[in-house]
Amino acid sequence: MNTLMPVPHSVMLDASACRGCTNCIKRCPVEAIRVRKSKASIIAERCIDCGECIRVCPHKAKKADSSPLSMIRAFDHAVALPAPAFFAQFDRSIPSAEIIAALRRIGFDSVVEVAEAAQEVSARTAEALRDTELPRPLISASCPAVVRLIQVRYPSLLDHLARIVSPMETAARIGKSRARKLGAVGRVGAFFLSPCPAKVTASRAPLSIPLSSVDGVIAFPDLYKPMLDALAEAKTVSPSEPPLHLAGAAGVAWGRAEGESEQHALYSSIAVDGIDRVISLLEEIDNGALPSVDFVEALACPGGCVGGPLTVVNPSLARSRIREREAERSCAGFSTAASVAGAGDLSWVNDIAPRPALRLHPDFKKASSMLEELERIAETLPGLDCGSCGAPSCRALAEDIVRGTATAHDCIFILRERLRGLTKELMALEDFEPPSLDHGGDA
Repeated sequence: MNTLMPVPHSVMLDASACRGCTNCIKRCPVEAIRVRKSKASIIAERCIDCGECIRVCPHKAKKADSSPLSMIRAFDHAVALPAPAFFAQFDRSIPSAEIIAALRRIGFDSVVEVAEAAQEVSARTAEALRDTELPRPLISASCPAVVRLIQVRYPSLLDHLARIVSPMETAARIGKSRARKLGAVGRVGAFFLSPCPAKVTASRAPLSIPLSSVDGVIAFPDLYKPMLDALAEAKTVSPSEPPLHLAGAAGVAWGRAEGESEQHALYSSIAVDGIDRVISLLEEIDNGALPSVDFVEALACPGGCVGGPLTVVNPSLARSRIREREAERSCAGFSTAASVAGAGDLSWVNDIAPRPALRLHPDFKKASSMLEELERIAETLPGLDCGSCGAPSCRALAEDIVRGTATAHDCIFILRERLRGLTKELMALEDFEPPSLDHGGDA
């Protein structure tokens, strides 16, 4: 029997803020949350750190365990890696160069846009698409939540993933290489500025490489106020500061849905965003329904990274701003290079193994027996998927019962029927008299 290693996660529960409202259990795409005794709990083996629970929790009880801004002080040279969506948090009237200058003023020594790395990843993906031996459709591996979703729910599709490291990882390698060339000494740290918790997990526990080059992931909300203060100083980049390597429009477009797939117009491509729609499409691919599609861009967040749970501004506004940034970068002077120095080999080192989080038991015979029992119990449940039991669906409750973490009486409808039966029994007992006292109505 294989012993499963503990699964690290970045989505955390603040039990003191949880009210047991069950909003999260209905939205989790992998049924990784249960509510018991008025508190939610996360099943680590199932969680993919997509952040849907963070998005829907009205009490802010779900949080991302990201790095604090102060962490950059532990390094002699700190490289900021802003995601394309980061620039969409600020009005277009603020030029990209000023946003980068503000990052330096809040403590970073240099900046490498992840959009620049995205252009490199697009070039490598185009090479992969030319390989007719690779499975179709080829699925982008740039969204870590989607990669983990496939690992947990669709392991047969792992071979369809493009074996190219993410733009985040690529940017970290470029940033460290560039900092060294510019004379940085001592410890050089690379910090991704993130719109989602899945990137935190990807940096701490990468799946396709042994160790990430990313030293920390800082959430947008933790940067927003310091950035606004720094922008208020209205200082532009001085000639003494490191040169800017601003990415072109193609890289910035990665911040929204369709931004990656648009780079592969020569092929049949599909872009899908939002975890529910991603699941629907993966179901079709798993069933062999899309053999003519060459490439799939799948993003867990609605609208793409601009709709991430760790963003600050309204996703619709951010999407509009991304378009404006693309227009800004379409001008001359912005990088459209297909090869970036310092990126190195972007191929995976490790194969991603399936994560058997949905398996009932490691022993096949025992698992088969448990599955039969699960099906039998599921037939006795009302099928309303109301969530009152603390599980997201009646089938999930049946699974919990089989696993021994719940009972049938956790279902409010079964409990109600049981109480009705007990009430009838009590009413019958009320008229009962011992035989010695029973007059039989003849007295």
